[in-house]
Amino acid sequence: EKLRSSGLRPTKQRIKICKYLFDKEETFHFTINDLKNILIRKSNKKISLATIYNTVGAFKKKGLLKEILIDSDSNYFDTNVTNHHHFFNENTNELIDLKDSDVGDINIKKKIPGKKIKSIEVLVKIVK
Repeated sequence: EKLRSSGLRPTKQRIKICKYLFDKEETFHFTINDLKNILIRKSNKKISLATIYNTVGAFKKKGLLKEILIDSDSNYFDTNVTNHHHFFNENTNELIDLKDSDVGDINIKKKIPGKKIKSIEVLVKIVK
């Protein structure tokens, strides 16, 4: 139903990925490689990396996932698409939600002509 309501055709691969991502009570973070390994382990069947990339990209485009860029080599996806912030533990590569209420007011002084701020998301990198 989630696929159909977002306008995505419910293929077998999309259904499998959708069930894993959205049939949970808690939201979570993942990388493409994390998702690939989990899907293979759960189904004992191969699923192409291209299929996973394309499906996650389609889910992101439809607003079902949020992408968090850690650096030029690392990006995570979040099943929680509400506005919120994150801690990133550089020792464990763990991404942890940080509520808006945990961050004080952010004052952006620079303006870009013809543009308005859509959202502000803070990424706090931590180490041991």
